[in-house]
Amino acid sequence: PEMTTSLRIFTITNELGIHARSAALMVDVASRFRSEILIEKDGREVNAKSILGILTLGAPKGSKITVRAEGPDAQEAVDSLGHLIENKFGES
Repeated sequence: PEMTTSLRIFTITNELGIHARSAALMVDVASRFRSEILIEKDGREVNAKSILGILTLGAPKGSKITVRAEGPDAQEAVDSLGHLIENKFGES
């Protein structure tokens, strides 16, 4: 399978921002893909498969994050994480 790169910018819209539960959900989704997935905020980039990494970004409601994936299923990985973010991690 050829290597592809996919990148999208998202705004965090759930009230609590990225906290322990939402970070765990992101890791859960990211871990299903073979691609390397990175989340960037304010110039800091972390591995989307690392719950601690995601939590250290400190992304409250209104934050903009960039999700970038590189690998055989990059597009699918970014779309799946985007779906999670756009659905506010299942929160109101």
